[in-house]
Amino acid sequence: MIIDTHVHLDNKQYYEDIEEVIERAMQNGVGQFVIPGADPADLPRAKELSAKHKSVYYAVGMHPYDIKNFNESIIREYAKDDKCIAIGECGLDYFRLPEEEAEKAAEIAAQKEVFRAHIRLANELKKPLIVHIREASHDARLILEEEESAGGVLHCFNADEELLPLAKRGFYFGIGGVLTFKNARKLVDVLPKIPKERLVIETDGPYLTPHPHRGKRNEPLYTSLVAEKMAELLGMLQSEIEDLSTENAQRLFGINTL
Repeated sequence: MIIDTHVHLDNKQYYEDIEEVIERAMQNGVGQFVIPGADPADLPRAKELSAKHKSVYYAVGMHPYDIKNFNESIIREYAKDDKCIAIGECGLDYFRLPEEEAEKAAEIAAQKEVFRAHIRLANELKKPLIVHIREASHDARLILEEEESAGGVLHCFNADEELLPLAKRGFYFGIGGVLTFKNARKLVDVLPKIPKERLVIETDGPYLTPHPHRGKRNEPLYTSLVAEKMAELLGMLQSEIEDLSTENAQRLFGINTL
């Protein structure tokens, strides 16, 4: 069995065939799904899907691009739900900062403030974090350490070795379709340096579709392609990677086998 630890099943790209997407994945060995919270507008659908499907769980949080929507009371309310198993996705993303220096500084400060708020809530509520980091590794690592985060997952791990020490602080590393890209040399090189007990699999569907389906909508079915590539690079059987990553994900999120 494989667990897709990060898939936006609440995304509009799945509206027309969500039942088929879930069924297709489950028929091909995907046993559980975690929907990350990114935009509060999508949370009702995430909660609805998790209530309808025993295999679906979700998280509550605000993506760095949506920090203007941050509302602590919303997070606390959704976190009461048994199917809400994590806080996030949250974090830092410096990829699309304003060009004007004052606006850039204000955006970075706002992202840091909201990220810290997520970490504190996760620690208080005793739920793992789902962390998004893009071109902000140093600042993100410092904040996680300063706030004494209890751990979680570095979603779509960016292959920055500066983040590897976070494995000792309770963090797991989400590996997705990027690993199969021809230009993913850095991630290919770093993968063996990640402790095996800290590896989990994700799709980030509908985005970052793995080879050979790049250009198409991503979906949980394609986790097997990620597991296959991980097995190749780590000199393991694909079944061993699937078992290992599943055990890791269940330990991370506190969920049991079906």
